[in-house]
Amino acid sequence: MNYAQTLGEKSKTAAAKMAAVSPEAKNAALYAISKALIERKDEIISANKLDLKAAVENNMSDAMQDRLRLTNARIEGMANSISKLIAMDDPIGSVIQGSVRPNGLRIVKTRVPLGSIGIIFESRPNVTVDAATLCLKSGNAVLLRGGKEAINSNICLTNIMRDAVETAGLPKDCIQLVEDTSRETAADMMKLNGYLDVLIPRGGAGLIQSVVKQATVPVIETGAGNCHIYIDKCLPTNEDFEMAVKVVDNAKTQRPSVCNAIEGIVVHEAVAEKILPMIKSALDLHDVVIYGDEKTAAILGECVLPATDEIYNTEFNDYKLSVKIVSSFDDALAHIAKYSTKHSECIITKDFDAAMRFQREVDAAAVYVNASTRFTDGEEFGFGAEIGISTQKLHARGPMALTELTTVKYLIDGTGQIRQ
Repeated sequence: MNYAQTLGEKSKTAAAKMAAVSPEAKNAALYAISKALIERKDEIISANKLDLKAAVENNMSDAMQDRLRLTNARIEGMANSISKLIAMDDPIGSVIQGSVRPNGLRIVKTRVPLGSIGIIFESRPNVTVDAATLCLKSGNAVLLRGGKEAINSNICLTNIMRDAVETAGLPKDCIQLVEDTSRETAADMMKLNGYLDVLIPRGGAGLIQSVVKQATVPVIETGAGNCHIYIDKCLPTNEDFEMAVKVVDNAKTQRPSVCNAIEGIVVHEAVAEKILPMIKSALDLHDVVIYGDEKTAAILGECVLPATDEIYNTEFNDYKLSVKIVSSFDDALAHIAKYSTKHSECIITKDFDAAMRFQREVDAAAVYVNASTRFTDGEEFGFGAEIGISTQKLHARGPMALTELTTVKYLIDGTGQIRQ
């Protein structure tokens, strides 16, 4: 039995116990985790400093270092998120529907945990806590595998959580971390059939596709966000142009390293000459690098770098943005369909019909009209924390919060019925 199988067996055993844990016991464990994170935050920050030091030595970008960084405020934010999670209804055991058949069988469809969940993610240590606590609340066991960039932070956070749940009377192996960050162990984890019920990758397109191609465990794809804003021709007033600039600026620069930040804008040629200089002025405050087609370069000048097919297909996670000028609504839809990762897409317009058509025809988990894509988030949607944003259609789509970490079970009660 290899290292990954050993962890998987422990996770499977813990999952069977977690399925029977009461809501009160789960909430007590969550409270213990929240309390421990605050009490041991100096320990967490010390471990995180080791990861940040290595990040600087390895020339990690500023945006990616921001993803990695833990501060007192961010640790308090994690603890506060757990408090909100405690206050949420426990989905386990809820009855979805029921019926009595003509032969007297009583059939109830109820919600149950997925079981043993594997999560592979990149350099955001807050995911360690989000994922573990969501799985705990929904009655699952979780096997976490973070990137080597955050290994010290992840070990520290996991140990704190394991200590807390054990103190609260839950099996500590309901939360485990794969401390070996080698590719070989990751590959072993992806093949833990019989131990893991589902595997969830959370990170960039490269990570997700690697998991999808290698895994034999069922996979739910999340995370990759090549998101766009289409600026339509129908912007009747100066206030509409200002609104468009504000939304683009927020969606790109408020936190560029996350999956719901935009990577490209598509602009109708009827408004391009007016809107693009306004957008550039706003983005210049953040030193955003702009890639564009020839029409974009003709308007904005030499600052525009050539936008190749590869560029349009890139999730930058950085202060970089691609621009495409189109001559029609259909061209905009075609560009988005070609390069979108089906995460979040937006249209800026005052044309109701155009807005409704965009929402109907764009294939993405979240489709916006006149609002920043940065809202695609479990917390912002009112679901609480989430594992990630599912960009596929089975079995969940959009923010994967508590309900999406469950499945169903049919409970059938009879009085001796047999099938004729």
